[in-house]
Amino acid sequence: MNRILIIDDDSELCELLRDYLAPEGFLVTAAHHGEQGAAQALAGGFSLVVLDVMLPGLNGFDVLRRIREKSRVPVIMLTARGDDIDRIVGLELGADDYLPKPFNPRELVARIRAIQRRSEQSSGGGRGAELQVGDIELNPANRSVKRNNALVELTSVEFRLLEVLLQKAGQVISREELVEQVLGRRLSAYDRSIDVHVSALRKKIGHQTSGRERIKTIRGIGYLYSLPEERA
Repeated sequence: MNRILIIDDDSELCELLRDYLAPEGFLVTAAHHGEQGAAQALAGGFSLVVLDVMLPGLNGFDVLRRIREKSRVPVIMLTARGDDIDRIVGLELGADDYLPKPFNPRELVARIRAIQRRSEQSSGGGRGAELQVGDIELNPANRSVKRNNALVELTSVEFRLLEVLLQKAGQVISREELVEQVLGRRLSAYDRSIDVHVSALRKKIGHQTSGRERIKTIRGIGYLYSLPEERA
């Protein structure tokens, strides 16, 4: 993961990030317009996209919609500091993570590295066994998920989230542990990103199975993926 596309109309920020990321081993390409950025992202060849919400032409949300129609490339959204609505919308549309502006470039590198680790863990590391809990089948080898034998399209974050939940089905997993294992960072105050990802996952695989709540919210702690033999 070393080719990064930055879609941001702030040319000075793009140059700053290019200068900062190059010594870290990343090759950076910049796009300053929504239409141009969407086209470049879908042309392929990039390992990750850094996408600003405020763009001329297509805004960041529309660009993300276009990307997610055809690609699972990881996307980090750049949002205005304190604008929780933008963060939630971005995550619901399929962004992998977000950073509020202004930010320290070191934090961006940390987020990119976290996505790298998640990608490497999902594609290797000895985890090749299929997971099946009730009507859900997850295959780490080809990164596919089936519900009742029908394919379910998930983002990379949703796939990893489901993988962790299935691995510990029947057990309560704290939000802190989910953030560390799924997003590759520590949970910070007021960070609701993992909750948004859980909500998106529920919509895609179904809120219930056999009349039971599939992913239960354990108030004040975290989440639990229900085992088939459990009763509501």
